[in-house]
Amino acid sequence: MLEIRNVKKNFKNLEVLKDVSLVVEDGEVVVILGPSGSGKTTLLRCISFLERADEGSMKLGDTEVNLKRATKRQINELRKNMAFVFQNYNLFANKTVLENVMEGLTVARKVPKKEAEERALEALEWVGVLNKKDAYPSELSGGQQQRVGIARAVVLNPEVILFDEPTSALDPELVGDILDVIKNVAKKGITMVVVTHEMSFAQEVASKVVFMDGGVVVESGTPNQIFFYPKEERTKKFLERIIPQDQYYI
Repeated sequence: MLEIRNVKKNFKNLEVLKDVSLVVEDGEVVVILGPSGSGKTTLLRCISFLERADEGSMKLGDTEVNLKRATKRQINELRKNMAFVFQNYNLFANKTVLENVMEGLTVARKVPKKEAEERALEALEWVGVLNKKDAYPSELSGGQQQRVGIARAVVLNPEVILFDEPTSALDPELVGDILDVIKNVAKKGITMVVVTHEMSFAQEVASKVVFMDGGVVVESGTPNQIFFYPKEERTKKFLERIIPQDQYYI
């Protein structure tokens, strides 16, 4: 289980996260929705220590830390149990596809090279880019790069995978393919937290939907509750801008 409590984050005078708490049960797919600037990505970055939160705590499995005061050793231990899929892929440009996927196993996990290669090849086959194993990121399309990014996360067999708008940098015709790959990840039973604007994906795959705005969690519930029976006026207004009114709530 991933439990986040009372997370706060400021950038100079801008309060981006205002006392955010969230519980993600094992095997859940939690989708976070909200307008740009609502704090969604910052929350994921604080969870993964890409940003240092100003306040708050996190528990993953049996490990609990203060997000502001966590030591380097604590951070490294937590990172062994989570993976991050970025919206802009973040692949190593000077490494092949296979080397990119092996990197987390050989460097962070100290997995022997032969075993790491076997696991990486299996992951690449699973996401459909095994034929690109010797290519470099610059030789791949955006969709192929994101498939590699997903393989790099899945190969670690983490307790939780964080997805930060994984389709936002893709051409529209590629979005569906990547969402299908992520759906297959969900079928593996891996716990997932997904920041996305893809409403149909949220309705189909999420076990819980969280709506954020202004640095706070406005409302959370099942996809049915959020899309068809939202309680908060701010949630309704957000959905009205994205989905025709007669298609979501009563």
